[in-house]
Amino acid sequence: MSKLSILFPEEDRIEYNMMPEETWHDLGLDTLAEKVAKLPQESQLIRRVMTGLTADPAVTAFRADVFDDILRHPEIREQLLKLLKQVKMFYDYGVVNRHEGDEAGIWDLMHRLEEYHDYVITVEAIRNCLSNADLRSDGLKNLKSAIDEIYAGSGFAALKSDVESMRVQASQVRSLTVGINLNDRFEAVSMGLVTVNGKPFTQAGLLKNFVRSVTLKDDIHPEADWNGSYASMPMADDGFSLLGGMENLSKTYTTIRNPLLGMTMARVADGDSLASVPRQADSAATMLVSRTARRLRDTLGKYVNISVKDIADLIPELVFYTRWAEYIESLTAKGWQFCKPETAGRGECPSRMEAEGFYNLKLIGTETPSSVIPNDLTFDAEKRVYILTGANRGGKTTVTQALGQLFLLAQSGIRVPAVRFVFDPADSVMTHFPADEDKTLDLGRLGEECKRFRECFARCTGSSLLLLNETFSTTSFEEGYYIAVDAVKALLDKDIRTVYNTHMHKLAYDLDTTVNTGSKPGKAISLVAETKNGAHSFRVRIAPPEGQSFARDIAEKYGVTYELLSACQGR
Repeated sequence: MSKLSILFPEEDRIEYNMMPEETWHDLGLDTLAEKVAKLPQESQLIRRVMTGLTADPAVTAFRADVFDDILRHPEIREQLLKLLKQVKMFYDYGVVNRHEGDEAGIWDLMHRLEEYHDYVITVEAIRNCLSNADLRSDGLKNLKSAIDEIYAGSGFAALKSDVESMRVQASQVRSLTVGINLNDRFEAVSMGLVTVNGKPFTQAGLLKNFVRSVTLKDDIHPEADWNGSYASMPMADDGFSLLGGMENLSKTYTTIRNPLLGMTMARVADGDSLASVPRQADSAATMLVSRTARRLRDTLGKYVNISVKDIADLIPELVFYTRWAEYIESLTAKGWQFCKPETAGRGECPSRMEAEGFYNLKLIGTETPSSVIPNDLTFDAEKRVYILTGANRGGKTTVTQALGQLFLLAQSGIRVPAVRFVFDPADSVMTHFPADEDKTLDLGRLGEECKRFRECFARCTGSSLLLLNETFSTTSFEEGYYIAVDAVKALLDKDIRTVYNTHMHKLAYDLDTTVNTGSKPGKAISLVAETKNGAHSFRVRIAPPEGQSFARDIAEKYGVTYELLSACQGR
């Protein structure tokens, strides 16, 4: 059976390009992810999924259909959220990685038993929530068929029965009694496991025994009190100090990462000298409960071919869709407009886009649905690069960010903030926004801008989206203009979908004489954040830059034209 996934169809065939972290921040998606997520690790999950891009339209369509199914069925989401509470280990860590050839001690066997337990719960929960649902997406239909096949298989019922039986037996081990031998310098020279107990130690009892045996009148027992039935199993003499050694034990753990959540889990490292202490304790425990360990090993050995990892990896994928569905549903109820993204299909122009009535999701925190001004924009065979000009605080950056948000949401299958969105997916989304001051110390502001632009340009293809915000604006106008003209000409040659937000109105004025001189059909177009009666409309439209006309409106509004100033001389 091929790998189960509702996010990555045909994963072996399709390559995903990871988007730079700067782009995620420039588009305002870091704060948005925190609103969508319920836990910190879910923000990481959302970023990992959304920043892995492919231009394959089949992936976008596949995800959009899955998301629609989950959005239409709140009962599925409700059951999935209940599942997360039941399979906490799966959710936080996925499956613990094991090195080939490791001898399975009690620690390994118990964790494997819990993994099988979570596996059974997950299979049954997914089967229950999908069994009677009206599913339309290939992703969830395929998942339902695969889960039904697992559930009906001859091994599943036996696994469930064995897991339940072994968990009852293994749960009888509740605590360990450990003895530590010390030398003259109060250093631990050996450690032994004394007993395996059916009851846990209580905190009060431990504290009471410690105080009574050590601190009371500095009374130290002349010898250990041994019960004849106890068995001491000495550890290797590693000579680590009781305090320093315990601190250093943290170095014997390695990091295990879930491919989507990025969470970590501690596991004793192989080959480290200090690793022998906990490893030998595990070995001693295994020997003392040899009957349970043997039965666990024999029972679990029958199910080594069970694809536990495939089921575990489904958990973060289900979380991704569920969190976004909850978020979109809550905003739709408040009157915000969202639509299902559509892929354009390969036509004469292989990287089109038609966005109608789109807006920036960052406005949701400060505006109401009725106060937001939506916009329209198209990329086609002729319109390839937009030079966006307008006054400060007129919405240029807001529109630029919104386009990037549309692509990343759509390519993740999420409904987008627009009335209609039809597009060819991007193989990468790149941004060139003003850098932090501390990043420009070595090269200077202009040098840093040029270096970053070249890196962005090199990564882009005709299927990419490039968003430029005040690029080349940190030098004199003449120098910035000269560089910008060459940059836009290169963007047209490479046919990259681009929005260039800039204060260089002359760049937009001179397009037909400076950059639109080649034989290619793709052109640079002047786009304006318009003003009406001296006020921002927050709407963009294709038009020559307002430039001097806008300044004239402002001057007249505040009475600083020559005529108005002359008229008030005698006052």
